Amino acid sequence: MTARRGLSSLNLTFLGTASAQPSLTRNHSALALRLNSDVWLFDCGEATQHQVQRSKVKMGKIEKIFITHTHGDHIFGLLPLLASMLNGAGGTADGVEDPRIHMVQDSLDPIAIYGPFGTRAYVRNGLKYTHTLLGAPYVVHELRLPFDPLDGDHTSLALHASESPNGRNILQTNGVWSDVYHDTIISVSAAPILHSVPCVGYVVTEAPIPGKMEPAKYIPHLKRTNTPMSVMSRLQQGESIELSDGTVLQGPLKRPGRKLVILGDTYDPSPIAELASSADLLIHEATNAHLPALDSHTKAEDTFESVEARTKSRGHSTPQMAGAFAARIRARHLVLNHFSARYPGNDDVDPTAKRITEGIARLAEEHYSGKITCARDFMSFDVGVPQEHA
Repeated sequence: MTARRGLSSLNLTFLGTASAQPSLTRNHSALALRLNSDVWLFDCGEATQHQVQRSKVKMGKIEKIFITHTHGDHIFGLLPLLASMLNGAGGTADGVEDPRIHMVQDSLDPIAIYGPFGTRAYVRNGLKYTHTLLGAPYVVHELRLPFDPLDGDHTSLALHASESPNGRNILQTNGVWSDVYHDTIISVSAAPILHSVPCVGYVVTEAPIPGKMEPAKYIPHLKRTNTPMSVMSRLQQGESIELSDGTVLQGPLKRPGRKLVILGDTYDPSPIAELASSADLLIHEATNAHLPALDSHTKAEDTFESVEARTKSRGHSTPQMAGAFAARIRARHLVLNHFSARYPGNDDVDPTAKRITEGIARLAEEHYSGKITCARDFMSFDVGVPQEHA
């Protein structure tokens, strides 16, 4: 992995937006975050590698995979994706030794996988019992909850031949996992969110970025003192420069970087609220909605209250619940995701689907006044620095 020198591009591509069961227009959960040319995946449901192949996301650029929870619709695509990414196809016949058995772990940067307790065992057992060998290493870092064991891998199997022994068991501090990954440009923290099984929400935060440069404020002073124009790059980074006549030039103050909150399945994400505060973008599930005038599957006895109660009992949220959380954390943009198969995902071409999508968004608007987007498969957009940060 090459060191990042700033983010010229931050792009989101939804690879799957379905809950539980996929449909003809929605695949299982997966989201690609592109940082310049690098790719981080969040969740990896069944057939994610097919979705990658159909998108502009480059499989060979995936360097990290963040799993929110180990329900199948969020993780069943992980092993096939690893096999495709890391030359896991085929094998050798009896008597011929496969060189992948004796991998030199330090020769390549491993694909890093982050997830809750059990993620490591799932990957190791799946590779073992499908006789899958990989041509490059991977490593699993687990986000352990207070009731999880401090040590151990939740499996009696030894390390897979391709598994790095450097997988960390990351413990919480004050209820969150701070900086589970960080470099000079971007960091990832996480917190538990409430679902029917242990589940994680991730917060991706860009480091402060250079402020808006106004060359006219500096160039006359540089010319007057015969100072090389090359110092402009230092001023751009917010440094102060003392000139030969004693004048001190202060570069523009840095401004906050972008903040993305990517939640897994949840009926209550309150534990991540503080970490997620003032997000530029919140991705929140909205599995079920009460749309009596639009959804022909609506039961006569259904009400907004009964739909919400049933949705919460299964560990999920309605659009109103997503909107309320977006308002609570003061998010600038809410993207609704993880929809029931009854809500088609082709609203860009089908008028009926569009009316349903618009109805879902209106429900979220009851509690939230910011920008709302309903995700669909292969929807892709850049996350820019908001004007409020300028």
